[in-house]
Amino acid sequence: MARITVEDCVEKVPSRFELVMLAAQRARDVSAGAPLSLDRDNDKNPVVALREIADSTIDLDHLRYEMIHGLRRHVDAPDEPDDLAQELEALMPSRPLESATGDDELPEGMNFGDDDVMEDED
Repeated sequence: MARITVEDCVEKVPSRFELVMLAAQRARDVSAGAPLSLDRDNDKNPVVALREIADSTIDLDHLRYEMIHGLRRHVDAPDEPDDLAQELEALMPSRPLESATGDDELPEGMNFGDDDVMEDED
């Protein structure tokens, strides 16, 4: 088993902070079931991640994207409509308003009988 050092990885990722972040992301991916690009050799996931980075067997740009996507807490929402009335018109089909006076006739087959009316029990 070859020993991996940070100096081996810094050649591929110059920033040590970014190296740690990328290795941690890769270790999480491996823990979640991502396929390994190297033999495990009885190493733990963080060591395997560092070995993969040092040997350039994984795509660092894809790993950066996954890392940034995983750390995002705020996702940009689509633009809100400027006018609430326009949004309501788009959601509700336009139809004529019904009269609230009760003068309208009931549709055919509908009627109110005496047993349908609730009475006050005063």
